[in-house]
Amino acid sequence: MRDTLAKLQGKPSVRRAAVAAAVAVVIVFPFVTSRYWVDVAFYLGLYTLLGLSLNVILGEVGLFNLGHAAFWAFGAYTTAILNTRFDIPVLVLLPVSALATAGFAWLVTSPIIHLRGDYLCIVTIALGEIVRLTLNNDPGGITGGPNGIFGIDRPRIGPLVINTPTEFYFLVWVIVILCAWALLRLQNSRIGRAWNYIREDELAAEAMGVDVRSLKLLAFILGAGLAGVAGNLYAAKMMVVSPESFVFLESTIIFMIVLIGGMGSVPGTFLGALVVSLFPELFRPLAQYRMLIFGAALVAVMYFRPAGIWPRRRATFRSLRKETGKA
Repeated sequence: MRDTLAKLQGKPSVRRAAVAAAVAVVIVFPFVTSRYWVDVAFYLGLYTLLGLSLNVILGEVGLFNLGHAAFWAFGAYTTAILNTRFDIPVLVLLPVSALATAGFAWLVTSPIIHLRGDYLCIVTIALGEIVRLTLNNDPGGITGGPNGIFGIDRPRIGPLVINTPTEFYFLVWVIVILCAWALLRLQNSRIGRAWNYIREDELAAEAMGVDVRSLKLLAFILGAGLAGVAGNLYAAKMMVVSPESFVFLESTIIFMIVLIGGMGSVPGTFLGALVVSLFPELFRPLAQYRMLIFGAALVAVMYFRPAGIWPRRRATFRSLRKETGKA
């Protein structure tokens, strides 16, 4: 099965057909289902975007980040504060939230980027909790404390106000598709290949002249920026943000999305988000057993597919020679 999947992943015609089918499903879905499932699909898109953002850090470079909800929270609160206090339109704040979160990531990760493995993981957990507690303590009276910030405006595109579940659905999925395309292009770039070298053997990459520190920091900045975009969309959809939405469990869920789907795999991230988003909805009637069933399913996935549902097909020496035209 693994060999068959790898062959299918390697065929350009199969990849194009799969992408076309996925885009067609995204376009048709809200017109053939209920508003409830359109809302579920919005949150699927949101978690896919969060999974893609963490996949840059964890999947591409292999940096264990279990505090990713901190960046999601920073983007959401940036949107909430600037919109409610200065009446800046939500969609104008989309790039602002991304850049502000990326800057925050640069500030807090620069001193810790040299850490490896479990040490970095523990520090990022602490970072996530520090951000949540800071928001909860309402510094300067700008975060609203435990109650959060209310009254965030709906996004506007000219005279059109994005208000219905279908409109939010298309907004998030357009952004997800654009981000997925950009990340796929990035994987095949010099930066993407350097990230892979660092993940496989950091010392060897550094010995070959790769600027390890700068590229690891770049991964954190880019991943945090995408999480800031997700925070903007979340704030616009909910019209309220509070510290309870960004607890450690959310970081764990985003981490699981990448592991279940396949580290470094963009389509795998979508499948991981699908599993995490769909399971709670399918087993909602069995509410008291839902987390038990969810946990058992995760164990089963990790046992039978330890590399993830759709693992990334890494470049081999033979394939690289073929790409460069050397027999």
